[in-house]
This record gives sequence, structure tokens and C-alpha cells, in this order.
Amino acid sequence: MPKKTIRDINLNGRKVLVRCDFNVPLNGDRQITDDTRIVGAIPTIKYLKESGAKVVLCSHLGRPGGQKDEKFSLNVVAARLSELMNDEVVFVQDCIGEAVSEMIENLPDGGLALLENVRFYSEETENDAEFASQLGSFADVFVNDAFGTAHRAHASTSGVTKDVQDSVMGFLLEKELKYLEGELEDPQSPFVVILGGKKVSDKIGVIEALIDKADVILIGGAMQYAFRKSQGHSVGESYVVDEDVPIAKALLDEAESKDVRLVLPADSLEADDFSNDANTNNIDPYDEGGSIRDGWEGLDIGKKAIEEFTSIIGSAKTVLWNGPMGVFEIDAFSNGTKMLAESIARSDALSIIGGGDSVTAIKKFGYAEDVTFISTGGGASLELLEGKVLPGVDSLDNI
Repeated sequence: MPKKTIRDINLNGRKVLVRCDFNVPLNGDRQITDDTRIVGAIPTIKYLKESGAKVVLCSHLGRPGGQKDEKFSLNVVAARLSELMNDEVVFVQDCIGEAVSEMIENLPDGGLALLENVRFYSEETENDAEFASQLGSFADVFVNDAFGTAHRAHASTSGVTKDVQDSVMGFLLEKELKYLEGELEDPQSPFVVILGGKKVSDKIGVIEALIDKADVILIGGAMQYAFRKSQGHSVGESYVVDEDVPIAKALLDEAESKDVRLVLPADSLEADDFSNDANTNNIDPYDEGGSIRDGWEGLDIGKKAIEEFTSIIGSAKTVLWNGPMGVFEIDAFSNGTKMLAESIARSDALSIIGGGDSVTAIKKFGYAEDVTFISTGGGASLELLEGKVLPGVDSLDNI
């Protein structure tokens, strides 16, 4: 059922509580090292401000464990948002209570405030009804613009909707649903899905959900070795979860029965150490008797795999990528991920980067501006792709 957005309701003079995702990385001096998530919230914030709303922002930062901890204070986010908006953002040193209520009452129309970290209270992640009610008591309207936490049934993502007049989406959440649901509902063919990561079991839901839509599924990352092991190949010391092996075999059988190309890397880059100084070797293709030696582990896809994967991407009309091809954080094992990122960037396909490490990779290699859409969610992206209901979306008002 389609959900209402901030365009669908009157905002002038109303108190609006906005759940943002300001869970930004900080260095040891509590300086923000990547403000992408703050920048992403600005279109919604500007629209609310220009519509005459009293704008009250809330978020979590890190995992303070239900305790007030200055290390996880959102004061640094308030300062950065003030700079980006070129406007005062009042920082409120709590997220519930009379002092907060009084401050919001005194906020002028078009005024901006940011509440302290909602996870300073354990009731937030417990979706405690009383805590949610206290958050909702400040507002007439609730706006969810935090896709990254939309798969969590927390007080500030779904519980609060019971205590306000209107509950709607912000622009960021709307855009996520447009691409991860709308564009992939009936994707233009050839539709190529690229999946990496460590464990097959983490991606089985996505594979099951997309196997009837995809023309080709490319498998990379450490989970490729469970597939190769299921075929009887030697994978040396490569990362394999034993429980993943029969799952991988079943998925190969299912793909074959449905005439879907589930393509494994033809070869691998093996190394004798998990470091930049490791000795490395591109093994012979598995189909020609290649294998990873005892004492060595596969840490990237090989040259033939890169050639085959990039060729498939080049002919795609729709590409979804979730998960790197190798340990891209270490330069010696980054080539597979880098070459796929470049191939996607050069492609004419509608390209969706499905959150998590793929986002880090596409930014690291300088191709973030060359893809159609980058999702801000990790777990939320996966659950949406699996077809699961996201509590932070489900609790919003239907059109």
C-alpha cells in the first residue's frame, strides 16, 4: 500500500518530529569523517522549514547501550548541520522531558532543533510504549526519513506513530522505496544481480526473492567458496561456513531448474597471508582443474572472472549490486571489486548500489557520481529486497 509523504499534508505552524539517520562515523577527536547521511537529510529538512513547520530532528548515534555517554552525543551533528544549512540548529540535551517540551513550544515556525541521542534510553530499542508516547507528545506530525533503521521496530521509527496526528515519509525514504521496490518490481532486462559478502545464509533471502526476476546472478566475495566447495573443489583455507555448503548446492540446483544463470567466478586470487605483503597467485580456472592450495585462501576474484563479470555487466539494462568481490579494503585484494565498480559506472544500465560495503567500495574507487542510485541502508536494503515488511514504513499513513 503506497504511503503518504510530506507533500501530502499541511505543515504550516505544525510541530514535526523527523526521524533521521545521523549515525555518522567519528574519529578519535569526535570529528565527523563522512557527513553523507547528514547531507542526505537536508532536502526533507529544507522542505519542512520552508513549509513553515517547527522542525524537531531525532536520531541515534552508535551503540551507547541505553546509557548517556558523551562519546555518542549528537552535539557534533547539530554543529555540522548548522553549517550545511547556514542556519541555527538548536541542540537539545535530552530527547524527552519537560525541558524538551518547553523548548519545542518556543521554537518559531521554520525553526530547527535536534534532540539528543534516542538510544541514551534503552526504551528506544525496546519500542517501549511510554517512551514512544513521550516522543510523540512533542509533535503533531511524524516524518520517517531514516531508511537505514526502517527495518527496526523501535520507539522512534514505528512506536511513535501511535501518538501523532499524521505519519508520513520524507524524501530520502521515498527515494529508497522508489528504487529498491519500484524500479525492481519489473526491472528492464537483462537484469544483472551482483552479490558478494561472507556468508551465503546472509544473502539467501535476496537470492530467493530475485531468482525469478534476474536474468543473471553473479556471485563473489567469500561466499563463492561455499558454492565451489559444494561442487567438490578444494578451497584451501578460504572462509567457508559449513552450514552454507548445502544451501549453496540447493541454490545452484534451483537456478538451473529455473533457467537463471547463477555465475560463479571462473578463477580466484589466492594468498598466503591476509595482508598487503602476502604472496599471491591467480589460480587456473576451476573448470580446468584449478584449486586453492592448502594453507592459502581466496581473497579476490581472478582475472578471468573479472573479464566475464564485466562483460555481463556491460550488456545489462538493470544492475543491482550488494557486496564486494574480495577484501577490497586491502589493496592487494581490491582489483575485482574496483573493476566491477568501474564497469557498473561505465554501463548505460540503471544501476542500484544496495547499501553496506558496496557503498564504501563505490566511493573508495571514485564512482559514486556515476551510478543511478546509492542506498543508505545496509540491513534495511537487504530486508526490503527480500520482500520483508519494514516496520518503519509499515507504520506510516496509507495514501
